[in-house]
Amino acid sequence: MYKTAHLKSKINQLLLAAAVITLIMPCVSLASDIGSPDPKTIGKLYPGKTYSPYAQRSFPSRVYWGETHLHTGLSLDAGLFGCVLNHEDAYRLARGEEVKSSTGLPVKLGRPLDWIVIADHSDMMGIAFDIQRGAPNIMAVPKGKEWSEGFQKGGEAAGKAAFDLITHFSQMKIPEQLLKDYSPGSKIFNSVWDDIIKTADRYNEPGRFTALIGFEWTSVPKGFNLHRNVILRDDRRRASQVIPLTTQPPMGTQDPLDLYQWLADYETKTNGQALAISHNGNLSNGWMFPFVNTYAGGKVDKNYVELRAKWEPLYEVTQIKGDGEAHPALSPTDEFADYETLDKGNLDLTELKNDDMLQREYAREALKSGLALEEKLGTNPYKFGMVGATDSHTGLATAEEDNFFGKSTSAEPSATRIAHPFVKSKLGAIEGYELAASGYQAVWAMENTREAIFDAMERKETYATTGPRIGVRFFGGWEFSDNDLRSRAPAFIGYEKGVPMGGDLTKAPEDKSPSFMVYALRDPIGANLDRIQIIKGWLDKNGKTHEKIYDVAVSDGRTIETDGRCKTPVGNTVDVEAANWTNTIGASELAAVWIDPDFDPSLKAFYYARVIEIPTPRWVLYDKVRLGAEVPKEAKLIHQERAYTSPIWYTP
Repeated sequence: MYKTAHLKSKINQLLLAAAVITLIMPCVSLASDIGSPDPKTIGKLYPGKTYSPYAQRSFPSRVYWGETHLHTGLSLDAGLFGCVLNHEDAYRLARGEEVKSSTGLPVKLGRPLDWIVIADHSDMMGIAFDIQRGAPNIMAVPKGKEWSEGFQKGGEAAGKAAFDLITHFSQMKIPEQLLKDYSPGSKIFNSVWDDIIKTADRYNEPGRFTALIGFEWTSVPKGFNLHRNVILRDDRRRASQVIPLTTQPPMGTQDPLDLYQWLADYETKTNGQALAISHNGNLSNGWMFPFVNTYAGGKVDKNYVELRAKWEPLYEVTQIKGDGEAHPALSPTDEFADYETLDKGNLDLTELKNDDMLQREYAREALKSGLALEEKLGTNPYKFGMVGATDSHTGLATAEEDNFFGKSTSAEPSATRIAHPFVKSKLGAIEGYELAASGYQAVWAMENTREAIFDAMERKETYATTGPRIGVRFFGGWEFSDNDLRSRAPAFIGYEKGVPMGGDLTKAPEDKSPSFMVYALRDPIGANLDRIQIIKGWLDKNGKTHEKIYDVAVSDGRTIETDGRCKTPVGNTVDVEAANWTNTIGASELAAVWIDPDFDPSLKAFYYARVIEIPTPRWVLYDKVRLGAEVPKEAKLIHQERAYTSPIWYTP
């Protein structure tokens, strides 16, 4: 007690002495030590509203990580391929807990997710679990009994049973009694849906972890992958008033116009909100982004483009079944376009791909086509934001290269999974090693709640990554300058002087070109950054679309040449023997203000940022090192992961 009081007394004496010295020596200046602020710049470089940069913020200041496309054993295909995990298991893993996989392996995410949508296939939800356990209604139908017995035998017999059921499903030949048992309105189906939404509400913890209610509408005519994930902003009180839309007759439909009507009816009936996310166009054989006709026999007309623009604000640009940003045949001058490319055919490889299909499958080409359709019909149906997800059918949302549990239970970690084809037909195969450990979605939101996450998706303030948690800000405006980067919080000036990713620029000021401020910070436990690029697409006066790539920030002092490109690769530090890399090249952060040097104010355009990491090991290399897997020479061991922001559009 005495020592404390004595110490305080000494401190007070020293402070008093310092004050006296200051008073009696007015000629002594401390400016040479601490620097004097220039009166002309006071407040100019700090756009915050108060001294505290965290007070009175009116813009989204946090990025939240999640995904919109996870399947559990409740999905027909996932369950038949051996997934025994349910929604509780999936939520527990997503929020950071350790669980056991369907094959008995312990699994835990490197970092928890902030939010998730479990989007089980709406068709025949729950039948797989009943087949697994040999439920009485399953065993009473000859085909059901055959599938159940095949599953019980395991191995090749289980795989044969699963493919037989999926074939019956795709050909709409499910036995009538089973279709009746697992269709909307049935006791089983309604019970499964009720359990799904109850579980979501139970695991939803505003501010900590968000569980959004959703399902997958699985339109797959002739094996063309035209699926959409439906996401609800609401809780069980509203979700319980509806039953998910399905595709199987007599109640289902494969026409997206019917899906849009379901979404409109949901909002009218419940006073809630919903949206849909289209995904995996690379397996649609040219039908994901139609330009003239739809696969359902309809026309791409004024009604179609308006409804699609309203209900599908986002596109799943990357996932396990391949990356869908760009294709090397469509973008031959883009050296980064051939990334995790799966372009062999439709979902079940019953029809192979031709070059004409590609332009209606990939995001960049769709963004360009959208400009042309807007010119023709008045609305851009492909004005979407970018998102990433896994489409995992294991109940495990794993998109980390060193923690990848595969597409299905049969592809969970083992020394032989690389050699197992994902799909095999008389026309070819999609090999196991061709699948991607991708991806995740980031949203800029005010808080971690259903409402805030959903609202961020609706305004497209969201971006996709192939797995790493790269931080990205992207703004467009007319007044950005290099001075705006002199801050650790560029968002202040970004929102004040422009619009964020997903936004719109209109009415170009006279003699002004749009300026874009982009900032990227590497994943804290990931790889350094190679470069930031801005991809521009535009529609010329003759109605032809174009694209151009600009390197706007590069690491390691490399040069960006007069054509806007850096021709020097970043290098490679991957140690293939150890499945490791070092961050001795690249940059931990990159930033730039870029002004479009080729701007024509009379032409419609879009811009989005692509952030590229330095080379790192692919999941196949981890399997080789950890499990001793034999890797075919065709398999890629090294890649450069990336992030894609939602675009910013310019409309004259």
